Amino acid sequence: MKKIILMGRSECGKTSLTQAMRGETVTYKKTQYINHYDVIIDTPGEYAENHHLARALALYAYEADVVGFLLSATEPYSLYSPNCTSMANREVIGIVTQIDQPNANPERAERWLRLTGCKTVYHTSAKTGEGISDILEHLREEGDVLPWDKNQEEKIQKQQKTTEKQQKPTKTA
Repeated sequence: MKKIILMGRSECGKTSLTQAMRGETVTYKKTQYINHYDVIIDTPGEYAENHHLARALALYAYEADVVGFLLSATEPYSLYSPNCTSMANREVIGIVTQIDQPNANPERAERWLRLTGCKTVYHTSAKTGEGISDILEHLREEGDVLPWDKNQEEKIQKQQKTTEKQQKPTKTA
């Protein structure tokens, strides 16, 4: 899979999205430092909120194949400058989080992400799992087997065995 770095302000849902993408139980956990997982780099929100720390995000982005700009659907403003994706030499995707919240406005968040230059934007909820598989599909490379692929393979194998049993001739006396 392609490696993604998640960037966004504090409490926009980066760690929750990371947990959901990894198939873990989603629980609130404050990210204090940059966490490297198999294909996800989770960053503290303070790095995106402080221009002195933001330099570190630029360096860590070199370790990823895809940059994910996160913006909560509940945000009253956007942290990102217009057309800031042009400064990245990686693919940048937008991820609207917390779409399940009562005061969510995912369309507004998507417009802000598109204004930054994100051509691809996903709507997600770490709580319900909505949109998580879409991001994983986006990160998939040739030969990657995702959990739902394994389930599909098992179903196909069971169907083939059932079909073989039904087609097998029976001996009569």
